[in-house]
Amino acid sequence: MQDSEVIIERRGTAGIIRLNRPRALNSLTLAMIRTITEALDGFARDAEVTTVVATGEGERGFCAGGDIRALHESARAGDGLAGTFWREEFRLNHMIAVYPKPYVALMDGITMGGGVGLSSHGRHRIVTERTRLAMPETGIGYVPDVGATWLLPKAPGEAGTWLGLTGLDIGAADAIYARLADLQIASSRLGEVIERLSGLPRGSSSGDVDSVLQVYAEPPGESRLRQNATMIDRAFRFDSVEEILAALDVEDGEFAAETRRVLLARSPTSLKLALQLLRAGRSSGSLAECLGRELGACLEMLDNPDFFEGIRAAVIDKDRNPKWSPASVEAVKAETIAKFLKPAEPPLFL
Repeated sequence: MQDSEVIIERRGTAGIIRLNRPRALNSLTLAMIRTITEALDGFARDAEVTTVVATGEGERGFCAGGDIRALHESARAGDGLAGTFWREEFRLNHMIAVYPKPYVALMDGITMGGGVGLSSHGRHRIVTERTRLAMPETGIGYVPDVGATWLLPKAPGEAGTWLGLTGLDIGAADAIYARLADLQIASSRLGEVIERLSGLPRGSSSGDVDSVLQVYAEPPGESRLRQNATMIDRAFRFDSVEEILAALDVEDGEFAAETRRVLLARSPTSLKLALQLLRAGRSSGSLAECLGRELGACLEMLDNPDFFEGIRAAVIDKDRNPKWSPASVEAVKAETIAKFLKPAEPPLFL
């Protein structure tokens, strides 16, 4: 059904999941999460399906994340939809990470927030020359979720800390450098890739899928994160936002200055909480552990004024001028952050 929010099809030996809200940059609704989960479950049990491919309809993006306007409205109404959304989304992220068949994500165009959750946990992560990837949550009074606190600490050095705190978008070369993607393929050739994958023999392995993808792979170019790795590692090695800002203040160059300006515009509460979650993720033993910790923080966000103010400024009034409370990282109290670190009830994974 071409008018569905998610189009599910079988093409040869490939199961294809097409996000179909192009005017909303394929942002996720609860219904879409449930459809994707059901499709993945069906493809896993279908002996004719060798590979699953996730892609987005339209020219602008794979998936811009969750429908934050709907989450904002749910939080205001107190109807429980936001909590249900996060629980089911996070379980889907974990399902993708442990999926028994090759899962190929085509991260063409905007891939942010929940879009990263649908792609970077997969076995084969493809970016294109149009990819713009980000975990932009600190800019809306929220925190990196969808298992980002498991993924980002695995980036080289402190690149993941930079990504999680600044929320800035990156291109294909940086996504590959940060280990959030594997290969770059030209967007014009993605149709060919899907056709080749759909023609693989039944029972083909992940290695067979990779052989197809490698045929189309192209050099991703220079990574800005790699070029600035020494400075990033030096400034972001600290375990407090105050120390990171102080370190950036004495660094030379526009990259450091831009980074500091961006951090000062982000929610101070989100910055402090995000850093704690990222550091906890670094020492965690599993994605499930990180997702459970993130869920506890997300549920507490429903009582956080910055969450409402950030979404107001970004998508409701669109004035891009949030008034954070408190307005500085120095004013954020330790006991405030501690509230966000309570385990979710009931637990995400029993």
